Amino acid sequence: MRKYLAIISLAIIATMVSCKKEFKFSTSSALNITLSSDTITFDTVFTSIGSSTRTLMIYNKTDENLKINSIRLGQGSSSPYSINVDGRSGTAFSDMEVYADDSLYVFIKVTIDPTDGNNPFFVEDRLIFNTNGNESVVHLTAFGQNAKYIIGDKRFNDYYKYKVIADSLAEVHWTADTTYVVYGVALINSYGTLVVEPGTHVHFHNGSGLWSWSEGQLIVNGTRENPVVFQGDRLEAFYRDEPGQWDRIWLMEARENHGHSISHAIIRNGFIGVQLERFLKDNLAPAFIENTIIENHTGMGIYANCYSLGASNFVVANCGNVGVYLTGGGSYLFRHGTVANFWNNSARNTPTLYFSNIYNDPNDGNAYAYPFEFEMDNSIMYGSLENEFLTEFYSAPDLDTTYVFNNCLLRTKRRHEDIFKSCKFNEDPKLTSYHSFDYHLDTLSPAIGLGDPFYTSGNLQFDLDGVDRCNTPDAGAYQYIYVPQERQ
Repeated sequence: MRKYLAIISLAIIATMVSCKKEFKFSTSSALNITLSSDTITFDTVFTSIGSSTRTLMIYNKTDENLKINSIRLGQGSSSPYSINVDGRSGTAFSDMEVYADDSLYVFIKVTIDPTDGNNPFFVEDRLIFNTNGNESVVHLTAFGQNAKYIIGDKRFNDYYKYKVIADSLAEVHWTADTTYVVYGVALINSYGTLVVEPGTHVHFHNGSGLWSWSEGQLIVNGTRENPVVFQGDRLEAFYRDEPGQWDRIWLMEARENHGHSISHAIIRNGFIGVQLERFLKDNLAPAFIENTIIENHTGMGIYANCYSLGASNFVVANCGNVGVYLTGGGSYLFRHGTVANFWNNSARNTPTLYFSNIYNDPNDGNAYAYPFEFEMDNSIMYGSLENEFLTEFYSAPDLDTTYVFNNCLLRTKRRHEDIFKSCKFNEDPKLTSYHSFDYHLDTLSPAIGLGDPFYTSGNLQFDLDGVDRCNTPDAGAYQYIYVPQERQ
């Protein structure tokens, strides 16, 4: 009897094995998995050692079974992230099966101590999938420090992700007791106002920026002791002087009596420092930039298009393209500025100062010419090129175009024109250290005493450091201070 039962059992097992369906997996590179997202953001603000989990779905929307050859974290075992795929935990997996019209769950976990000041603001990694030679990537981002994070949650023309930070008729204040970190575009809406208080630090992630929409308003109220700082979000020493880490401060046309103003700010390491642009409507209020340093940008320091701008006690330095780019006409008054360009990160063939009255209208695609007016007084405009000044004007009998330089030190081949009044040409201003971003005057600088007291009045009596210019102003943003040497 037992022998009979054993024979029956073996027969049943053999039948089951022979009837088991053989699953075949396609190796065609034309077939790939579909992921529920290409970015996973852990947007919980941690207040202690934080741990958070997000879910990612893997879909096989094809009619064939697929085998995911590898799933791995880019940083491997050193990643702050860990993953769980189909109930298995780790940082890397291979040959994960997902059948036709089926799916898999991936649980992603991150653990961070947000009180650790050595952490970057964003802790990032990549989750990489390889299926039949096709690579798919999910970007992982989490907060690394306690800060106020501005995360873009809407899209503009499928390009910018933005977050409205000051809506219409609202006045929002950013203060020094909070560090602000922008991921995407921080947007000031029409009729909204953002006021940035003294000592505030604003950090931008790669490609991120601050944008004031048409008839919005930005007011930066730094002080000499507590300037406002705009820079990238990478805190490692390697990135301290690395340009191009973020996009720009973009200021569109202002409404009457609500012009943009930037005072006592440091704006560095981006693509464009400040972009002022008439875009949708006429600009009804001038912008002012004073006591501000704009430096180390891969594109331009100041870009103004059909605008009215006053700038004083300012530095624009070390830009990969043009230091100051004024186009589309407009009205500009610059006093006690230092525009110095010794960019050495790549080849630079463009001058550091460029003027044009040609306006390319984004609405109809046509080019127009507008009146252009510019005056620069008691300033330095110098760089590594033989000619750092270029103009491109459309001429017409009724089109007013004027520009003049008073008591300036300039590097240009156009020195014999009557637009230059009491200027010096092509003499090295002998700034303290171009490559250390120190634009104070050295002992033998030809800019010493070059200024005219006529252009130094009111708040320009004192330089960017607060030094009294008295009645013998130097050209540039800084007044030279004579320090007598002790006798040996």
